[in-house]
Amino acid sequence: MSYSNILLEEVNGIGTIKINRPKKLNALNVETIRELHEAFKYCNDKKSITVIILIGEGEKAFVAGADISEFAHYDVEKGTQLSAKGQKLLFDYVEQLSTPVICCINGFALGGGLELAMSCHIRLASTNAKMGLPETSLGVIPGYGGTQRLTQLVGKGRALEMILTAGMIDSNQALTYGLVNHVTTLEELQPLAEKIASKIQNNSPSAIASAIRAVNAGQDKSLNGYEVEISEFGKCFGTEDFKEGTTAFLEKRKAKFNGN
Repeated sequence: MSYSNILLEEVNGIGTIKINRPKKLNALNVETIRELHEAFKYCNDKKSITVIILIGEGEKAFVAGADISEFAHYDVEKGTQLSAKGQKLLFDYVEQLSTPVICCINGFALGGGLELAMSCHIRLASTNAKMGLPETSLGVIPGYGGTQRLTQLVGKGRALEMILTAGMIDSNQALTYGLVNHVTTLEELQPLAEKIASKIQNNSPSAIASAIRAVNAGQDKSLNGYEVEISEFGKCFGTEDFKEGTTAFLEKRKAKFNGN
């Protein structure tokens, strides 16, 4: 499988997706969004890949926003379609993956870049990272889920301040806000992601998928998160992973999960 704007590799059960448009500061265009969807689908469908790491090429930016030149001439109908299609194809898709996604914010994560990072399940940032949603300075609002996910992560007041001022925050402020899980040096960013990934790999893939669905349900106003949790909890009892996990515990050995 070949891509024009991303790089994909698998090592030790970790699928690493790298956005590779450094001359454009890894800005998201329509083609890159499509390629990212294909890469995430490939990783999620491949049994041997149990964790996905997302990162940008270079040291300046994770994703410095959307490619404005593609939509500067759009009208209301095309703008609406751009948002709806992008959310379905990539941002909502990533959030709902059964394979956990760790995002490495290595530099600027602005606009669509921050929205993509917020779609991931875990976020890490380098000390040089800057994050923001500058869309109101362009006469629009965040259209790839930014108004919703930022509010869920940092609260209404902080989200509105970031969106309405179109300003940026640094990695330490993002850590204080709860927008990222950890901050480290640029050199240690991907190794930290791999360390967290290896810890995740010790656990049941089927249970991890259930946990992601239950947590996501809590953010969906059309669902009762507690009821989804009860359902997912019950389903776990019918999996091979549950039998293996409980047996291994009782036999005082390390479990060998197969994801079924």
